[in-house]
Amino acid sequence: MDATNGTESVDLTGPIYHALIELARKEDALAAAEAARVPYWAPCSPSVEGHRAAAEALRAEAESLTRSA
Repeated sequence: MDATNGTESVDLTGPIYHALIELARKEDALAAAEAARVPYWAPCSPSVEGHRAAAEALRAEAESLTRSA
């Protein structure tokens, strides 16, 4: 019980970690789907790199949760 406001303390680290990883997987899937529509000799859309960067950032945030927990 949290003495400051009388509520129970709930650890949300696990659910947040899994949500971030799931969002990262979805970003990877979006990047792969967009990249698959482009011929191999053509450059990918900047949004493909954006999805990949978002996935990387989400994974980094998830990992930072495990280090701080």
